[in-house]
Amino acid sequence: MVYTGATLALTKRSRAKSVRVKHVRRSVTLPPKIAKQVETLARERDLSDNRVLVELIEQGIEARKQKEKAFFQLAERFRSADDPEQVKQLGNQLGRFVFGE
Repeated sequence: MVYTGATLALTKRSRAKSVRVKHVRRSVTLPPKIAKQVETLARERDLSDNRVLVELIEQGIEARKQKEKAFFQLAERFRSADDPEQVKQLGNQLGRFVFGE
C-alpha cells in the first residue's frame, strides 16, 4: 500500500513538471545599494534573491498597470466634466500625474 502511494506522488510531481512554464534566464546588473536591499529582503523573508527580484518585478508591473488605469479614469473624468472649477481641478491633477509634483 505504501508503494502505491509513493507512485501516485511521483506521478503527480511528474505531471506538474510537464505543465510548467519555461523560465527565461536573464542577467541583470544591480547597483550595490539595490543589491543589498534585495539581499536583506531575501534574508528577512527566507527567500532566494531571485525570488525576491521576481516578486518585485511583478509588483512593479502591476503598479504600473494600476497607475495607467488611474490616469485614464482621471482623463475620462476631465473630458466629461462640465463645471469650470472641476475642470480646473482635474486639469491640475492630470498635470501632476504627467509631470509629477
